[in-house]
Amino acid sequence: MSTQQTPSTPSPSTAERPTRITALAGVNALEGVALAVGGIYLLVMGLLGKLESTQQAETVGITLVALGAIPLIAARGLLLLRSWSRGPALITQIMALPVAWTLLRSQGALIPTGIVLAVVAVTGLVLVLNPATTQDLGIRREPKATPDA
Repeated sequence: MSTQQTPSTPSPSTAERPTRITALAGVNALEGVALAVGGIYLLVMGLLGKLESTQQAETVGITLVALGAIPLIAARGLLLLRSWSRGPALITQIMALPVAWTLLRSQGALIPTGIVLAVVAVTGLVLVLNPATTQDLGIRREPKATPDA
């Protein structure tokens, strides 16, 4: 028998992480996985020669996989309550809005995809721009200096 006991309480970072931060990490992880899956799909289809321009499909596929890493890294940083993760999370949401707009102006099945992306991006923006998120991540706002009278 082992003399070591496993703690029954969660780690401090898990116990203290607000739901808002967990939700924001989930939004970023969802976007990162979607980008990576789309990139892998394009890479496979390009390599199999199933698309018109295989070179373009492979280039876009590699780009999407690389872009998918940004929100995934941000999600991991958010789960660990790292202050640096707010920047990549914010950039991811801002970049998603023009993509959603483009999809909304398309036809067919791309319109519902644009709606979902817009909802996810706006949700992410609300969560990342929430002042409580800034405080939870330990980002301090310097008070404005008042001029001496």
